[in-house]
Parts: sequence; C-alpha cells; structure tokens
Amino acid sequence: MDHIVTVQGTVTGFEPWVEPTDAELEAIDAEMPVIRAEVELLDAQIIAIDRTPCELDERRIRRARRRVLAAHREYLNGLSAQTGGAA
Repeated sequence: MDHIVTVQGTVTGFEPWVEPTDAELEAIDAEMPVIRAEVELLDAQIIAIDRTPCELDERRIRRARRRVLAAHREYLNGLSAQTGGAA
C-alpha cells in the first residue's frame, strides 16, 4: 500500500516564523472598526436566530446593520483620502 504524503511547507506557503509586516498590521488596524461592527451585527443575529424576533431584536439588528454600513463608508473614505482619489 502506498501512502500519499504532502510536504507541509509547500501546502501552507509560509513558515511559522514569518510575522506580518508593519503595513499589514496598519491595514488590519484601519479595518478594525468594520470588523467590530460586523461582529456586533452577527451577535444581534445570533440572539434572534432560535426564536421569533421581537421588536427589540429587529431594532437591534437594524442598528447593527447601519453601524456596519457606516463603518464601511468611513473605511472606504479613509482609503480614498489616502490614495488621493475619489471613488
């Protein structure tokens, strides 16, 4: 019986000692408000997932969606301001 073996380094494409660059960390920091807003939306949806959403649940989800949209808008406006172009 022949065993199929993969070379782990080739599959993953990077080594464990490689750290993110400063530019990558700055990009993550810039996107953090969007990530947090999306997590809040997910939390609101999870709360209402196993029951019929009441008015408070619907309001919570609506507000979380608006926060996600606002965070995306701010993030994209920041990107366009950095590049000097308009979207």
